[in-house]
Amino acid sequence: MTSHVDEQIAARIAAAKAKRQQRRQQREELDKARAHGLTARHLAKMARWQQEDPE
Repeated sequence: MTSHVDEQIAARIAAAKAKRQQRRQQREELDKARAHGLTARHLAKMARWQQEDPE
């Protein structure tokens, strides 16, 4: 039998785990978007170089 206090503690722990997981997922999504943006930026820069100096 669990006490009311134990139930509250378990609920807080579960909420903290869910919040941590959400933050982790947001960081992963941001990292993917950042990597995609950097790649696109690099490709655009190379394309501009090609237009300026076609050899």
